[in-house]
Amino acid sequence: MTTARDPVSPPVALSIAGSDSGGGAGIQADLKAMTAHGVFGTSVVTATTAQNTRGVRDVHAVPPAHVASQCDAVFDDFDVGAVKTGMLATAETVETVTGLVATDSAPVVVDPVMVAATGDRLLSPDAEEAYEGLIEAATLVTPNADEAEVLVDGPVDTPADAERAGRELVAMGADAALVKGGHIGDGELVTDTLVIGEGEGEATALRFETSRIATEATHGSGCVLSSAIAARLARGEPLREAVAAAVEEMTEAIRRGYDVGEGPGAVNPTVLGEK
Repeated sequence: MTTARDPVSPPVALSIAGSDSGGGAGIQADLKAMTAHGVFGTSVVTATTAQNTRGVRDVHAVPPAHVASQCDAVFDDFDVGAVKTGMLATAETVETVTGLVATDSAPVVVDPVMVAATGDRLLSPDAEEAYEGLIEAATLVTPNADEAEVLVDGPVDTPADAERAGRELVAMGADAALVKGGHIGDGELVTDTLVIGEGEGEATALRFETSRIATEATHGSGCVLSSAIAARLARGEPLREAVAAAVEEMTEAIRRGYDVGEGPGAVNPTVLGEK
């Protein structure tokens, strides 16, 4: 007796990012977040890292030509519903990825991985400058406060600063900007600020307030949030609703984070998509 196949046809999303050997961030976290949302995740590896819960030991950038080959292979075979970018490592890779995603119709979520949790800059000045083109191609850019300061060359210390930065990023060409508030203040609430361009130089700002979880185990939070938004966009959700839902569910991903390794631990992408 033969059992008939009963396949499923989920939406497809693409993560263009670095690999985290510790599994808590990067490509590994992105694919977990996409799967939790019922989305088939594809991947383009831009760099490999030797890291664990205690830090990064080594980074090896993938040649831009091979990054392009990976992208071509995915786009040639899959109907990609949304793209997210994470760690891009070099100016050449940023430029390569910009050229590839700018010619595709899928929405693009740009997580500008520029500043480590320690405050150390992760990119050279020319790589930071190369992000201007990628921001212009972005449907949404999702910097934390430190990354927003790099992108707009100004302080982001308050929710008002975050809104100003978001408006500047939209003026740079992004359709929308989500400036994350986890690094702003230390109160009981985290305020994330979404600025959506309305055309003719106009933009609307919204603020999302969520409970701050008393933990240092936030490794991978930026990766998981941007991947959750991309997954929701791949499912056809409008941008505003996709961002609002992803921001809300991140509280649970942090609250139920992974207590693994000797370091602080990581967020838990598997609890996403429950709302």
